Amino acid sequence: QVQLVESGGGLVQAGGSLRLSCAASRSIFSFSSVGWYRQAPGKQREFVAVLNRGGSTNYADSVKGRFTISRDNAGNTVYLQMNSLTPEDTAVYYCHAGLDFNFQRSDYWGQGTQVTVSS
Repeated sequence: QVQLVESGGGLVQAGGSLRLSCAASRSIFSFSSVGWYRQAPGKQREFVAVLNRGGSTNYADSVKGRFTISRDNAGNTVYLQMNSLTPEDTAVYYCHAGLDFNFQRSDYWGQGTQVTVSS
């Protein structure tokens, strides 16, 4: 069973930075993609960033230029570096891993980590 464990959330002032980590129970290279989503109170979960197996990345327009997704050399941890945070970034951030195999899609989620940005 795949496990994804997020850490690094917390309370930060507007303009500050946080780095989220997602530790996977197996190599992230075994997944088709790994990424981050977030869910603010009263809103639907939304896409934030993705890192594909080949190394390409994609970001939501709202975080482009401020957030960076990366992985460690060992290949078991995914990071989300968040800079220039605003109160609108306040949400629970979820790590996601997707696997496409034999024309089937499997999705795995972490438990989430809270990020609160104060004005």
